[in-house]
Parts: sequence; C-alpha cells; structure tokens
Amino acid sequence: MRSSLLFILFSFLALGAQAQRFGIVDTQYILSKIPEYSQAQSQLDQMSKTWQGEVEALLSEADALQKSLDAERILLTDEMAEEREKVISEKEQEARKLQRQYFGPEGDLFKKRQELVKPIQDQVYNAVQDVASKKRLDVVFDKASSLTMLYASDKIDISEDVLSELGY
Repeated sequence: MRSSLLFILFSFLALGAQAQRFGIVDTQYILSKIPEYSQAQSQLDQMSKTWQGEVEALLSEADALQKSLDAERILLTDEMAEEREKVISEKEQEARKLQRQYFGPEGDLFKKRQELVKPIQDQVYNAVQDVASKKRLDVVFDKASSLTMLYASDKIDISEDVLSELGY
C-alpha cells in the first residue's frame, strides 16, 4: 500500500515537472543580416552626426563669444558687457534647446528611430514567435541582450530559422 502511494505521488510530481523547451536567438546577428536595418542605422547615424554638428556649432559660437568678451571686458562698459553676456547665454540656451529637440527622450532622433527601426524589430519579434510556435518552444532567450549564459547548444539557437521565416 505504501509503495503504491509513493508511486502515485511521484507520478503527479513528474507530470507537474515536465521539461520546458528553450530556444536561444541572437537578435543582433539577425538584424545585422537584414539590409533594411543596416540602411536605417546608417541613416540614423548620419542624421545624428548632422544634428550633433549643429549643436556643437552653436556651443562653439557661444564659446568664441565668451572668449572675446573675456579678452575685451576691461574695455567695455558694464552695459555692453551685460549685453554680450546676454547674447552668449541665449546661444547656450539655443544649443541646449536644439539638443533636447534632436536627442531628447521624445526628440527627433527617437521619433525617426521609431519610424525606421521599430517596424523591422516588430517583424523579427513576430518571426521569433512563429518559429517558437513551430518548434513548440516554451521560452526563447535573446543572447544579444543582458542574458547570461554559460553554455548554449547550437541545437537550440533559432536565429537562422528566424532569418528563414523573414525570407533572408
């Protein structure tokens, strides 16, 4: 009687502890194989450089005005010095405002990234879901993110399957 009770107990435990199936995907690898993503990144990098140049130009202009003011301060009246300080302050404020407009949390670069990159990331996400469903995986980890792995078998890496699902 006791052995049959133990058998039933272990049977229930075994049913509850069914192994989950895991998959690994490398989204950086996948995105690097998608030409549209590379083009979008290049476009964003170029825009960022252009906008950063605009901000730096304003800051350089403000710096040059400050150096000029420092050199000529003894020759200027208090009123003239205050006027120049006001111009310098306005340039610095304009640079900060432009920097927020371009690079802020809701700035132009963020919006452009959403426009160009998010649709590609959504395609990858949907393809990962499709492959995981076809392979009957319970969990898929992205090894490109902060996932720490000591070992991952190539058998569970579904990155190539995701690329195939996307048509690459």
